[in-house]
Amino acid sequence: MSRKGKDIVYSADELAWIEANCSLPRREAHATFCEKFGRTDITPDNFKALCTRKGWNTGRDGRLQPGNASWNTGKKMPYNANSARTQFKKGNRTGRANHVYKAIGSERLSKDGYLERKIHDGLPMNSRWRAVHLVNWERENGPVPAGMCLKAIDSNRLNTDPSNWELISRGALPFLNGFRGHDYDAAAPEVKPAILTLAKLKHARGARSKKDRGDGA
Repeated sequence: MSRKGKDIVYSADELAWIEANCSLPRREAHATFCEKFGRTDITPDNFKALCTRKGWNTGRDGRLQPGNASWNTGKKMPYNANSARTQFKKGNRTGRANHVYKAIGSERLSKDGYLERKIHDGLPMNSRWRAVHLVNWERENGPVPAGMCLKAIDSNRLNTDPSNWELISRGALPFLNGFRGHDYDAAAPEVKPAILTLAKLKHARGARSKKDRGDGA
């Protein structure tokens, strides 16, 4: 190591002392070394560079080790008198959060055109809103079974009366969208029942074929 173009020379005793005390914090070790050996030409950076070159590490990487308590363990907030003033108060909303907040019971239209109702303010946030037709149907019929869904009989997603919704398998939906079957929502009212029945039959036939082939077993 050179300092202003001159090599810094350490004696064998100095090097032995530095190696033996390399686990001390760098600044503490540097100050003790300079005092012990009367060195005024060694800066903290010189001392650190020597230890780095020699591989004499302190053994600390700045991370909290397992089993060691954090510095603020047991301390109570606020740490100072002013911090309490700026803390977020539970239940309070300010700024945009207050502007966009909707009360429980509020209703809105989803991006898919379903009427939704806010049912709680808890978490997760995506569970706060639920389709009104689903709430109404389950109130009379119980939870929708896994793999099943509700289809609006009159294709009006805003008609949330339970009698307007029929329980069908999700696998039957592709036969109602006009790509794999008939376009149910665009069909005349008198034709809809036949299309719905046909979609159920196609799905049941496909599921039976898969079972016979062993697919999905």
